[in-house]
Amino acid sequence: MSRVMEMAKDLGKALAQTEEYQTLKRTVSGTADDPELAERRTELEGLEGQIEAALRAGNEPTEELKTGYEAAVGRLQTSATYQRLVSAQTNFDKVLLKVNNTIQEGITEGAESRIIIP
Repeated sequence: MSRVMEMAKDLGKALAQTEEYQTLKRTVSGTADDPELAERRTELEGLEGQIEAALRAGNEPTEELKTGYEAAVGRLQTSATYQRLVSAQTNFDKVLLKVNNTIQEGITEGAESRIIIP
């Protein structure tokens, strides 16, 4: 099993060197420098807290709260920084999907093999 863990660690290191991961890392770092995005996220988190509190109390959130939440989401989604973040995350997710599919292919081929690797 330790060999598999070593291989997994090597895969993680290789993924960290991909252009997609490096772009994601730079984009995430760049979000810290955007006060407008921080304000929009804080606003959204506050509204989410209010919605959660209403639901925990067994109440339906008010229409005003729902409308405010939808508007806050819309404002967040129009942020160029947020759009870059979503794009970078999506591109890296595509890499991970390809890697997972390749691993699954390897598992399928390995399950059909009669040779057992220690």
